[in-house]
Amino acid sequence: MIEPLLEIMRRLRDPETGCEWDTAQSFETIAPYTIEEAYEVADAIQREDIDALKDELGDLLLQVVFHSQIAADQGQFRFGDVVEAICDKMMRRHPHIFGDGDSPDWEQIKAQERAETGKSSALDGVALALPALLRAQKIQKRAARVGFDWPDKAPVKAKLLEELEEVERADTPEHIHEEIGDLLFSAVNLSRHYGVDAEKALADATHKFTNRFNKIEDNLTSNMKEMTLDELEAEWQKAKLAG
Repeated sequence: MIEPLLEIMRRLRDPETGCEWDTAQSFETIAPYTIEEAYEVADAIQREDIDALKDELGDLLLQVVFHSQIAADQGQFRFGDVVEAICDKMMRRHPHIFGDGDSPDWEQIKAQERAETGKSSALDGVALALPALLRAQKIQKRAARVGFDWPDKAPVKAKLLEELEEVERADTPEHIHEEIGDLLFSAVNLSRHYGVDAEKALADATHKFTNRFNKIEDNLTSNMKEMTLDELEAEWQKAKLAG
């Protein structure tokens, strides 16, 4: 079933008869579209729109095929190599299913994989392009796995308050930037200690704010810019009570 799509991409990338836009693309120029399509898949899932999910998965698959064709054009690898690599990885990580091994020790398997690729740090392999909150969370989890972590929530809370105080003491834009970053990193750490996904928690909070803000807009008969802060707060509390 995949062959027709592979052939379409081969024709689009043909240097003589292909599409001018497609032939001009590279890994770097396509990467933002790949990220966007992954988010659109997640959006369809969140909206529980199965028809949209089918379409968005196709768009995401196209991205994999596109990157594979660029690599093939450069003599690096082909789509079949991508499939073979992921099949090998899944079988290697599930020896209790595809071999004679016991249930996998995930950390041991991943440590061996890092060693085989020349990566030695416990933090290696966390993608730089991940959303900042998600990457911070993954980095912290990696560090915790080797014992670099607070024993309980109390010192994490204390660190968060400490970082807030450092923000208040910062006196230059650069210093404020740095301390705000430390504050956010500590907030992610506190989320992790509570077993909360920081990325999803912020997404849910933003969604909640958006809904309440929209309710305020729907209820207002005057320009929001002309209202006092107390008036806006009263409207916010009404929207909050409305759910």
